[in-house]
Amino acid sequence: MSKPSTKVSRRQQILEALAHMLEASPGARITTAALAKEVGVSEAALYRHFPSKSKMFEGLIEFIEDTIFSRINLIMNDEPAALARCHKILYLLLTFTERNPGITRLLTGDALTGETERLRLRVAQMFDRLETQIRQILREAEIREGIRPNLPTTAAANLLMACAEGRIAQYVRSEFKRRPTEYWDDQWPTLIQGFFKEELSHIS
Repeated sequence: MSKPSTKVSRRQQILEALAHMLEASPGARITTAALAKEVGVSEAALYRHFPSKSKMFEGLIEFIEDTIFSRINLIMNDEPAALARCHKILYLLLTFTERNPGITRLLTGDALTGETERLRLRVAQMFDRLETQIRQILREAEIREGIRPNLPTTAAANLLMACAEGRIAQYVRSEFKRRPTEYWDDQWPTLIQGFFKEELSHIS
């Protein structure tokens, strides 16, 4: 039983070291030699746990997906109101990136230059999945609450996601100085002022 736990522990150690290096060296390209030195093992030892550097990045992306979407499921179960759901999901995304600056470089593509196209596509698919979730919430709001966005649903969901993604991009561009959650509590009421309108059929 000790062997599997050691293997899991080492994989986790490698991913944590990679995330730390991404945070400590904004804009720098991470080499397996530097990563092996950070972990305190040989490059051969790294490849025993991950067949390639892209698989290490993929491991971090999987961590992002698992964390974000498991918490979104909790929000969907606990919060019935559409507007509150949207707010909590976007705030979750901003808070997660703020607490994990190195990993956030993957989400903006900053750390994926020169890496396999598959990784960039996976990140894009994750953001598409988030936007789809927001769009579905907005669509269901008409049925559940008798409200709908003043914009077409697709455009409304895109607007909310674009605001969050812009804050994340600023965070990476500022080398983690401009926090994604900065001003968000002040901006949110302005962003959603007049966002929804009530349906006459529901009122009657």
